[in-house]
Amino acid sequence: MSSSLSPFLIDTAAVRGLVGSGDEQVLRVVGERFGARLAADDDWFSDEIAEGAPTAAEALHAVVHGGPYPADSPYVFQYGYAYKRLCELTGSFLDNSSFSPFRGSWLEMVDEGLRALRITAVSVAEFGYYGGLPSGIPSDDLPRCGEWTHKQCLAALEQFEQTERDGHAPPLEPAVADAVSDVVGWLRQVEGRPGFGVVGFVS
Repeated sequence: MSSSLSPFLIDTAAVRGLVGSGDEQVLRVVGERFGARLAADDDWFSDEIAEGAPTAAEALHAVVHGGPYPADSPYVFQYGYAYKRLCELTGSFLDNSSFSPFRGSWLEMVDEGLRALRITAVSVAEFGYYGGLPSGIPSDDLPRCGEWTHKQCLAALEQFEQTERDGHAPPLEPAVADAVSDVVGWLRQVEGRPGFGVVGFVS
């Protein structure tokens, strides 16, 4: 089974601020922009919805209003996808060609490539960890979520540039080198945009 990493260049504080904001305008804009996709997702998850999962729109409404969330429900995955839609609405999708699809421990392999270049301030594997959604949003196995702050991204970019200044160029497998290059490209897009970072979803 393969997975996919979806990264977004985004104002991290602003998108977290939408959670529990009660912003009805955001809900209207999501409905207008992603209405067909919400309907397609409801069709895809129709069996789960029939068994008690919220629809995509219901999950989005709950996230924007800070709940209510069901107690002890096995179908909380929709709330993670609702937060992802808020990131899609307010952020810019980053090139994930090296990360979609991927299998097994690919994210950890890319992290090894980053560490070989002495880049330790960020980790792509962290996008696949549990617990990365904003506080209060129930989480399930997927989607998993992680966040690189503006400060982390600038630190990672400085580490990369120091590596270049030192002439440190360890050999990397071509696929890993391509993925590391993509990550550096994400970091460069953060540079010069105060408050912006990267939010990534693994599903």
